[in-house]
Amino acid sequence: MKNRDLLIVIDMQNVYKEGEAWGCSRTGEASSAIRKLLDADICGDVVFTRFDAPRDPRGSWKAYNRENAAINGDQRLNDIMDDLLPYLKHYPVLTKSTYSSFSIPELCRRAEQAEHVVLCGVVAECCVLATAMEAIDLGYPVIYLKDAVSGLSSDTELEAEHIVSYLSPIQTEVMTVEEYLKAQAQSR
Repeated sequence: MKNRDLLIVIDMQNVYKEGEAWGCSRTGEASSAIRKLLDADICGDVVFTRFDAPRDPRGSWKAYNRENAAINGDQRLNDIMDDLLPYLKHYPVLTKSTYSSFSIPELCRRAEQAEHVVLCGVVAECCVLATAMEAIDLGYPVIYLKDAVSGLSSDTELEAEHIVSYLSPIQTEVMTVEEYLKAQAQSR
């Protein structure tokens, strides 16, 4: 039986794979944990997000676009990672041009129907943290799946996890995918 949670798989794009231009420290491990969660088919709603550079940038986004033009223009780098592509037959990919996934109106509508917003993906210190903080501001209870999140380094990844954990237990819960699956099995 599926729960009423919204799982947001944040920006699992090729550019964040280890060895790529914006490679994160444990992207392969995070992807494996995400696949385990998706294969359990426990969440009532699942959405993938993809970051695309702003088309009409303002302020510091202009410099961002100039600095990262080659990466932003490479479709392969911006595509969802190959090991997650089979899931896109079942779940939508919503595009954003800000760090927070809550800039996407459809995602906000889906979150309104959810019991929890469950977060995983990349980059821990950037898009995942921005999404978590905005979800909290919007009043959505957040579950942060620490083994399904990858950051620039293990140290900064842990810092992002700590920031999210400071708002526990009222606004956030930090757990592993296994702990989440076990909690869902116990609540049935």
